[in-house]
Amino acid sequence: MVTYGDGVADINIKELVKFHKSHNKIITISGVHPPARFGEIIEKNGRVISFEEKPQTSIGLINGGFMVAEPEVFNYLRDDDSLVFEREPLESIANDMKLNAYKHHGFWQCMDTLRDKQYLERLWESGNAPWKVWE
Repeated sequence: MVTYGDGVADINIKELVKFHKSHNKIITISGVHPPARFGEIIEKNGRVISFEEKPQTSIGLINGGFMVAEPEVFNYLRDDDSLVFEREPLESIANDMKLNAYKHHGFWQCMDTLRDKQYLERLWESGNAPWKVWE
């Protein structure tokens, strides 16, 4: 199991592991739809058809940071402080067709900024933390 530790989600870890084991790949990453940073306007000929403040993106997935890996992943690593896991290792594993994505459609949120931290703290303090699935 691998995680970056800078995000939270309501990913079902048992299902993630089950998916990984059923696909016989070196690594499975969690694919998530990131929340949009800005609002979205859809317009036609200058007329706003739809306006939504900070919707969750529906196109494209990003690495949600919750992964399951086989020991073979170490064959893609080298002892070099400049190694970036998301670059050479994951890109090479993907090129070798040994990378899977477990699509997660539930809650996911990174904590990269002070705004992210404050948002997650508000959810926690309100008792509405979607990632708190252990109770």
